[in-house]
Amino acid sequence: NRQGPEAGFRHLSKCCPAVRDGPALREPAVEMSAAERFIHEALEVIIDEAVKKATDVQEKVCDWQSPEKLRELLDLELKDGGESDSKILQHCKNAIRYSVKTSHPRFFNQLFAGLEPYSMVASFITEAVKTSLYTYEVAPVFTLMEDAVLKKMMELIGWDEGGDGIFNPGGSMSNMYAVNLARYRFCPDIKEVGLYNAPRLVMFTSQEGHYSISKAAALLGLGTKNVYAVPSDDRGKMIPSALEEKIELARSEGAVPFFVNATAGTTVFGAFDPVDEIADICERHSLWLHVDACWGGAALVSNQHKHLLKGIHRADSVAWNPHKMLMACLQCSAFLIKDKTSLLQRCHSAKASYLFQQDKFYDVSYDTGDKSVQCSRKPDAFKFWLMWKALGSSELERRVDRALAMARYLAQTVKKREGFHLLMKPEYANVCFWYVPPALRGLPDGPELWRKLHTVAPVIKERMMKTGSMMIGYQTHGDKPNFFRMVVINPQVSKQDLDFVLDEIHSLGKDLR
Repeated sequence: NRQGPEAGFRHLSKCCPAVRDGPALREPAVEMSAAERFIHEALEVIIDEAVKKATDVQEKVCDWQSPEKLRELLDLELKDGGESDSKILQHCKNAIRYSVKTSHPRFFNQLFAGLEPYSMVASFITEAVKTSLYTYEVAPVFTLMEDAVLKKMMELIGWDEGGDGIFNPGGSMSNMYAVNLARYRFCPDIKEVGLYNAPRLVMFTSQEGHYSISKAAALLGLGTKNVYAVPSDDRGKMIPSALEEKIELARSEGAVPFFVNATAGTTVFGAFDPVDEIADICERHSLWLHVDACWGGAALVSNQHKHLLKGIHRADSVAWNPHKMLMACLQCSAFLIKDKTSLLQRCHSAKASYLFQQDKFYDVSYDTGDKSVQCSRKPDAFKFWLMWKALGSSELERRVDRALAMARYLAQTVKKREGFHLLMKPEYANVCFWYVPPALRGLPDGPELWRKLHTVAPVIKERMMKTGSMMIGYQTHGDKPNFFRMVVINPQVSKQDLDFVLDEIHSLGKDLR
């Protein structure tokens, strides 16, 4: 352009319409005094309804309503005009009232539970500060905090020379990161040219592994049929010799193995795969070893229980969710890798020029956003950092030790109770058992008993939900009939609460036949 840049600037100025003064420009869109007042009132509702009542053992775990009834109670319609603050506060109360109280001492339904005050306050702060963790310039405090937390977690894993990592929204995402990184290391050209010239890549996980491994294979274009399920033993642990056989089978079929997922704390049984033996196999075959320690990673903070993850320091990558056993507020999930050569950055980098300028006035290595598949990313590490600061490593250790001690107490009590049968001795905080109603106790072990027993847990679950007395999960596994799976995490839980659960199951199910 021979006219030069000035001509272009003049052209742009002519194209911009004149802005007329008016109320929209003269008055702030938000009256801050009213906003502050509403926030104060809302916080009072949160303290009363979501903290005090939600943790009171005398209150219900849930106020069950059918979807049709709940839709009416919540007044879900969004209208052109806004509503008064008093009505909005009532909506807040209703949202809390009809939500499941996962902080309640008798909530045992998921792999998370309990009220963590320091992490909760950190959540409030991150929402109030309202920033995104992609560059140091927009999130300086949280960038440094994430780095500090990741380094401490790597230290617990046993990576003495450090590594790399990132917090992301959930363990499923962490597992996907692991698969993508392993594939990139094996076939770096895939990032640019895609799958067209790639070999048939296959990966391995145990039968008890999390379903997110298969989802990662589908999402990344590897295909779920290229996820080989490795048999587990009767405790739910991957059998190393079976892994070796599956690797040889894949190669005989012309496929190329590249990735193994070991699980430290399976979802159902809380089983820990033998990582050390699996690492030996991965080293022999030059395979990426990922350890899904989303659930069981918390054992690393306990001197008494860290042996469950023996060999984890040999992993190439680890997924670990502090929002599970360690009780950080959802979501709080870390993905960590041993590599220190910027593999995470090279695999995911898009070098967006509006964010990751290389001529900034500070050290741009602190701009971590290009490691992520996301753009906007919440500063979730702060929820773990503040809690860790407040409690210290020693209290985190006590929490884990107590939870596992309570799980053992529950298992021992189940074994002593008439009509209750333990599936297996718990290795972690998962306690799985059957309840056999009196009318079924005389039946011989066989198909008729299993068929009738299969219907017991769902009915008891429905009754407990509708009474709101407690909440625990149930499921089937293989050819086993439905059984209860209780997960003990909450430090507020007492022996009396665990005794109550077994009493209540009997009370709710003793009439079944």
